[in-house]
Amino acid sequence: MEIKITTRQILKVLYILSWVIFLGVCVDAGGIICNSFVALVINPANAHSFWDGVDLSGLYNYDRGYFFVETLLMSIVAVMKAIMFYLILKILHDKKLNMAQPFSVEVRRFISNVSYLALGIGFFSAWGAGYAEWFVKQGVKMPDLQAMHIGGADVWLFMAVTLFIIAQIFKRGIEIQSENELTV
Repeated sequence: MEIKITTRQILKVLYILSWVIFLGVCVDAGGIICNSFVALVINPANAHSFWDGVDLSGLYNYDRGYFFVETLLMSIVAVMKAIMFYLILKILHDKKLNMAQPFSVEVRRFISNVSYLALGIGFFSAWGAGYAEWFVKQGVKMPDLQAMHIGGADVWLFMAVTLFIIAQIFKRGIEIQSENELTV
Protein backbone atom coordinates (compact mmCIF):
# COMPACT_ATOMS: atom_id res chain seq x y z
CA MET A 1 0.00 0.00 0.00
CA GLU A 2 1.45 3.32 -1.08
CA ILE A 3 0.94 6.38 1.10
CA LYS A 4 0.67 9.61 -0.83
CA ILE A 5 1.50 12.82 1.00
CA THR A 6 -0.28 15.82 -0.46
CA THR A 7 0.86 19.43 -0.55
CA ARG A 8 -2.08 20.31 1.70
CA GLN A 9 -0.85 17.84 4.35
CA ILE A 10 2.70 19.20 4.13
CA LEU A 11 1.38 22.75 4.54
CA LYS A 12 -0.59 21.70 7.64
CA VAL A 13 2.53 20.17 9.18
CA LEU A 14 4.53 23.29 8.30
CA TYR A 15 1.79 25.44 9.84
CA ILE A 16 2.02 23.53 13.12
CA LEU A 17 5.81 23.59 13.04
CA SER A 18 5.72 27.34 12.35
CA TRP A 19 3.53 27.86 15.41
CA VAL A 20 6.02 25.98 17.57
CA ILE A 21 8.94 28.01 16.21
CA PHE A 22 6.95 31.26 16.49
CA LEU A 23 6.19 30.59 20.15
CA GLY A 24 9.84 29.73 20.77
CA VAL A 25 11.19 32.91 19.18
CA CYS A 26 8.57 35.01 20.98
CA VAL A 27 9.65 33.52 24.30
CA ASP A 28 13.27 34.13 23.33
CA ALA A 29 12.59 37.78 22.41
CA GLY A 30 10.58 38.36 25.57
CA GLY A 31 13.24 36.72 27.71
CA ILE A 32 16.02 38.85 26.27
CA ILE A 33 14.02 42.07 26.62
CA CYS A 34 12.81 41.31 30.17
CA ASN A 35 16.23 40.17 31.37
CA SER A 36 17.85 43.27 29.89
CA PHE A 37 15.37 45.48 31.72
CA VAL A 38 15.81 43.59 34.99
CA ALA A 39 19.61 43.76 34.77
CA LEU A 40 19.65 47.46 33.91
CA VAL A 41 16.91 48.72 36.22
CA ILE A 42 16.17 46.27 39.03
CA ASN A 43 18.93 43.77 39.74
CA PRO A 44 22.40 44.06 38.18
CA ALA A 45 23.21 40.55 39.38
CA ASN A 46 20.79 39.32 36.70
CA ALA A 47 23.54 39.95 34.11
CA HIS A 48 25.40 36.96 35.57
CA SER A 49 22.62 34.54 34.67
CA PHE A 50 21.13 36.35 31.72
CA TRP A 51 18.57 34.76 29.41
CA ASP A 52 19.20 31.14 28.45
CA GLY A 53 22.18 30.83 30.81
CA VAL A 54 24.27 33.47 29.03
CA ASP A 55 26.69 35.25 31.35
CA LEU A 56 26.93 38.90 30.37
CA SER A 57 28.23 40.06 33.75
CA GLY A 58 31.68 40.81 32.30
CA LEU A 59 30.12 43.21 29.81
CA TYR A 60 27.80 44.71 32.43
CA ASN A 61 30.73 45.31 34.78
CA TYR A 62 32.78 46.79 31.91
CA ASP A 63 30.10 49.34 30.96
CA ARG A 64 26.32 49.47 31.40
CA GLY A 65 25.89 51.45 28.17
CA TYR A 66 27.70 48.82 26.15
CA PHE A 67 25.61 46.17 27.91
CA PHE A 68 22.47 48.04 26.86
CA VAL A 69 23.58 48.31 23.22
CA GLU A 70 24.56 44.63 22.98
CA THR A 71 21.29 43.44 24.55
CA LEU A 72 19.38 45.86 22.32
CA LEU A 73 20.99 44.26 19.25
CA MET A 74 20.14 40.83 20.62
CA SER A 75 16.53 41.99 21.18
CA ILE A 76 16.20 43.41 17.67
CA VAL A 77 17.39 40.13 16.14
CA ALA A 78 14.99 38.10 18.29
CA VAL A 79 12.01 40.37 17.55
CA MET A 80 12.73 40.29 13.80
CA LYS A 81 12.77 36.48 13.91
CA ALA A 82 9.39 36.54 15.67
CA ILE A 83 7.99 38.92 13.05
CA MET A 84 9.27 36.63 10.30
CA PHE A 85 7.43 33.63 11.73
CA TYR A 86 4.34 35.75 12.31
CA LEU A 87 4.31 36.54 8.58
CA ILE A 88 4.75 32.84 7.79
CA LEU A 89 1.83 31.94 10.06
CA LYS A 90 -0.28 34.70 8.57
CA ILE A 91 0.21 33.59 4.97
CA LEU A 92 -0.39 29.93 5.86
CA HIS A 93 -3.49 30.75 7.92
CA ASP A 94 -5.03 33.25 5.52
CA LYS A 95 -4.88 30.63 2.75
CA LYS A 96 -3.22 33.11 0.40
CA LEU A 97 -1.22 30.31 -1.17
CA ASN A 98 -3.44 29.64 -4.18
CA MET A 99 -1.93 26.64 -5.92
CA ALA A 100 -4.03 27.29 -9.04
CA GLN A 101 -2.32 30.68 -9.45
CA PRO A 102 0.85 30.62 -7.34
CA PHE A 103 2.16 33.90 -8.76
CA SER A 104 0.18 36.41 -6.74
CA VAL A 105 0.96 39.87 -5.41
CA GLU A 106 0.40 38.66 -1.83
CA VAL A 107 2.94 35.84 -2.16
CA ARG A 108 5.49 38.13 -3.83
CA ARG A 109 4.99 40.71 -1.06
CA PHE A 110 5.38 37.97 1.56
CA ILE A 111 8.63 36.72 0.00
CA SER A 112 9.95 40.29 -0.28
CA ASN A 113 9.09 41.06 3.35
CA VAL A 114 10.74 37.88 4.59
CA SER A 115 13.77 38.76 2.46
CA TYR A 116 13.99 42.21 4.08
CA LEU A 117 13.60 40.70 7.54
CA ALA A 118 16.36 38.18 6.83
CA LEU A 119 18.55 41.04 5.64
CA GLY A 120 17.81 42.94 8.85
CA ILE A 121 18.50 39.90 11.01
CA GLY A 122 21.78 39.35 9.17
CA PHE A 123 22.75 43.01 9.52
CA PHE A 124 21.95 43.27 13.24
CA SER A 125 23.51 39.86 13.94
CA ALA A 126 26.72 40.94 12.21
CA TRP A 127 26.67 44.23 14.11
CA GLY A 128 26.14 42.46 17.45
CA ALA A 129 28.81 39.86 16.65
CA GLY A 130 31.31 42.54 15.64
CA TYR A 131 30.51 44.46 18.78
CA ALA A 132 31.03 41.31 20.91
CA GLU A 133 34.35 40.58 19.18
CA TRP A 134 35.46 44.13 19.91
CA PHE A 135 34.70 43.56 23.61
CA VAL A 136 36.81 40.41 23.62
CA LYS A 137 39.71 42.45 22.20
CA GLN A 138 39.17 44.90 25.05
CA GLY A 139 39.58 42.03 27.52
CA VAL A 140 35.89 41.63 28.38
CA LYS A 141 34.76 38.06 29.03
CA MET A 142 32.00 37.37 26.50
CA PRO A 143 29.92 34.24 25.85
CA ASP A 144 29.76 32.39 22.54
CA LEU A 145 27.91 34.25 19.77
CA GLN A 146 25.51 31.34 19.24
CA ALA A 147 24.60 31.42 22.93
CA MET A 148 23.86 35.13 22.57
CA HIS A 149 21.56 34.36 19.59
CA ILE A 150 23.48 36.69 17.25
CA GLY A 151 25.66 34.19 15.40
CA GLY A 152 25.19 33.13 11.80
CA ALA A 153 24.84 36.54 10.19
CA ASP A 154 26.27 35.18 6.94
CA VAL A 155 23.51 32.57 6.72
CA TRP A 156 20.82 35.22 7.20
CA LEU A 157 22.39 37.45 4.56
CA PHE A 158 22.59 34.50 2.13
CA MET A 159 18.93 33.72 2.83
CA ALA A 160 17.99 37.37 2.20
CA VAL A 161 19.67 37.40 -1.20
CA THR A 162 18.13 34.06 -2.15
CA LEU A 163 14.64 35.18 -1.15
CA PHE A 164 15.09 38.49 -2.94
CA ILE A 165 15.91 36.61 -6.15
CA ILE A 166 12.85 34.40 -5.67
CA ALA A 167 10.71 37.52 -5.11
CA GLN A 168 11.97 38.94 -8.40
CA ILE A 169 11.12 35.66 -10.14
CA PHE A 170 7.62 35.87 -8.66
CA LYS A 171 7.35 39.48 -9.82
CA ARG A 172 8.15 38.38 -13.37
CA GLY A 173 5.76 35.43 -13.05
CA ILE A 174 2.97 37.84 -12.05
CA GLU A 175 3.75 40.00 -15.09
CA ILE A 176 3.60 36.99 -17.43
CA GLN A 177 0.42 35.72 -15.76
CA SER A 178 -1.20 39.16 -16.20
CA GLU A 179 -0.15 39.32 -19.86
CA ASN A 180 -1.60 35.85 -20.47
CA GLU A 181 -4.89 36.82 -18.82
CA LEU A 182 -5.13 39.90 -21.02
CA THR A 183 -4.52 37.93 -24.23
CA VAL A 184 -7.11 35.24 -23.48
